[in-house]
Amino acid sequence: MTATPGQEGPLLLGVRHHGPGSARAVGAALDAVRPKAVLIEGPPEGDALLPLAADEQMRPPVALLAHAVDDPGRAAFWPLAEFSPEWVAIRWALAHGVPVRFIDLPAAHSLAMAAAADEEEEAERRGPAEQAGEAGLSAAPVDPVRVLAETAGYDDPERWWEDVVEHRAHDGGPGDPLAAFAALGDAMAALREVYGDGGHPRDGVREAYMRIQLRTARKEFGDDFAVVCGAWHMPALETRTTLAADRAVLKGLPKVKAELTWVPWTHHRLARHSGYGAGIDSPGWYAHLFASPDRPVERWMTKVAGLLRDEDQFVSSAHVIEAVRLATTLAAMRGRPLAGLSEATDAVRAVMCEGSDVPLALVRDRLTVGRRLGEVPDTAPAVPLQRDLTRQQRTLRLKPEASERDIELDLRKDADAARSRLLHRLRILGVGWGEPTEGRGSTGTFRESWRLRWEPELYVRVAEAGVWGTTVLSAATARAEADALSATALAEVTALAEKCLLAELPEALPVVMRVLADRAALDTDVGHLADALPSLARTLRYGDVRATDTAALGEVAAGLAERICVGLPPACTGLDADGAAELRRQVDGVHTAVGLLAGAAPDNADGLRERWRAVLHKLAARDTVAGVIRGRAARLLLDDGHLEQDDAARLMGLALSPGTPPADAAAWIEGFVGGAAGGGMLLVHDEKLLALVDSWLTGVPADTFTDVLPLLRRTFSAYEPGVRRTLGELVRRGPAAGGEPRAGALPGGEASAPGFGPGLDTARADAVMPVLCLLLGLDGPDRGAAATENDEQALGATG
Repeated sequence: MTATPGQEGPLLLGVRHHGPGSARAVGAALDAVRPKAVLIEGPPEGDALLPLAADEQMRPPVALLAHAVDDPGRAAFWPLAEFSPEWVAIRWALAHGVPVRFIDLPAAHSLAMAAAADEEEEAERRGPAEQAGEAGLSAAPVDPVRVLAETAGYDDPERWWEDVVEHRAHDGGPGDPLAAFAALGDAMAALREVYGDGGHPRDGVREAYMRIQLRTARKEFGDDFAVVCGAWHMPALETRTTLAADRAVLKGLPKVKAELTWVPWTHHRLARHSGYGAGIDSPGWYAHLFASPDRPVERWMTKVAGLLRDEDQFVSSAHVIEAVRLATTLAAMRGRPLAGLSEATDAVRAVMCEGSDVPLALVRDRLTVGRRLGEVPDTAPAVPLQRDLTRQQRTLRLKPEASERDIELDLRKDADAARSRLLHRLRILGVGWGEPTEGRGSTGTFRESWRLRWEPELYVRVAEAGVWGTTVLSAATARAEADALSATALAEVTALAEKCLLAELPEALPVVMRVLADRAALDTDVGHLADALPSLARTLRYGDVRATDTAALGEVAAGLAERICVGLPPACTGLDADGAAELRRQVDGVHTAVGLLAGAAPDNADGLRERWRAVLHKLAARDTVAGVIRGRAARLLLDDGHLEQDDAARLMGLALSPGTPPADAAAWIEGFVGGAAGGGMLLVHDEKLLALVDSWLTGVPADTFTDVLPLLRRTFSAYEPGVRRTLGELVRRGPAAGGEPRAGALPGGEASAPGFGPGLDTARADAVMPVLCLLLGLDGPDRGAAATENDEQALGATG
């Protein structure tokens, strides 16, 4: 290795990937030596893409994406940040007109080897557990930075790396730009002597290929070239071998056809904890170190203060000054040359966050890791589907962003309707850029709420989806048709019909409808029909908004509803607890669907509602039906106004009678007042029902109470805290002694609402009548007085 100019051999610069200290040292070394060529660890198929790194539109972090042409899902990334040594070397070579090349094993081989390794791993997983365990122990990969840190007495490898490498550029000493590479090379040589390949068996193949590339470079440039690679590989590249021996290592390697391109990357993906492991925990911090010419801690604290101020946190200049002092003091106490990230974080927590980790989590997300999303030039190679998607993103002003953001779409506007179609089509293709969410505003069919977040892996999903078509529309159409023909359940087809309508795929919908009609005619399982109906009803509802002809869908939906009405009562008998809970969920779904179908088909609305109402009455009255379903049917009828309060109380009395097993009674209660909006408020406002529940609960035998307790706890724990508190207060008060009305009772003996006094205070009521008349558009106080008199008579009549 040439550590200084004049030594024999090429200049080998061993680096830590994504290390700002290494990046700075690489730039300084290249400036000092000025080689005739630069060779970089990376796939050689990417050589044609290297000139794009000098494009003004190229903004890191970015990554080289390689994927197998025949299997786009088989892909690999080579990410590069602005503080990556490889990126600095590429930019230096392009700026100085020096040839730059990749010398690692071609992606055609690495992708194929990864596929073979996956198959071997799967085969081992199927083998004896002991053999798998032994293999795992023997092949445990070595982290060289961790080993060196532990040797130096550090328990944190990141802190060791900061102290010995990153802080060198900020300690005020000029230093030799090549000295660090020599020292790191000697350390790696010692490690390779002890650990060999360090549990990375593929490294031997890669290093053999790199040695061959170095021989080729010597023939062209002599020894006047530089090599930038991972420090772990430096000893292997210095090893003297024969060309024949290296070629023998590469003989017979598997190979696939691969394509490469540049794609944007994110700081979150550079962090180990966020998915792709790039070897660093704090890319935002490293980017700051690389970009800060001096006073990195002071500049960091200024950034943190600005972020917290943007979030309405009070942070003054005095906070910044004190945080810098504390970080510097902590570094001195811990024996560190300069304050690092741990000291800066501790100082921010103590001074700016008042000891709280809540704002500190924001600092970590926004600054320490960072949300930066890179950009690539339009001239970068891309599959046709990706180009069409990019064009639509620009036309619709839907910029891909690494940070999560919510958007609201009004489907009555052409631009928002087009955005909705695009997002729904991408979901059909498996490109999960956006997920539908519950909107904060209107819940009507004219509005949609989405949560968007672009991840680099979505470029792979787009490449995979490219087999279906060259545009988003054609690809989504082909994928929907294929999914319909391969669907195995009726609910899958109805859900697909809904997706096609939302995505506006007119060519795919006839195929889906034909499959739907065939499956619906052959499927006799009531559960399958009940699962399929809700999405079909929603589809009809959306059709009105999107001006789509849904007559065929309406016929299929009506047929499903009729068959459900006939087959549901027999299906609700003889069920175990799990089966009853599942069918209760399906009853809820069908009930909602019937309401939607009646609105979409008003000509048949009354008949459909009446038939469904009759089904609910049957379910509520049959003793052979599971308790949770009987209770739910009674509740649905009560909510729709087709069951009187007295009738509901009668059904509850029967369900909670002494002859009913406690478990069945608890199941009825869960169906009637559990898991539904307003279940607790029903008991709050109807003390007759509450008294029935209270009376039954106090009469449950002690030996069976523990059996029904989990069911009751699940039912009542779903209520809002205020509702539970009110119910507890009502139960604590209990009925008045001697049958007398409790305090606050209305005329006739009925209790007033909790917290209200007895009777009406007419004088106080009269005081608000002028304003009330004005709000209601009444003629005057006389009219209001008449209304008050009517109210009193009505309240008196309740007795």
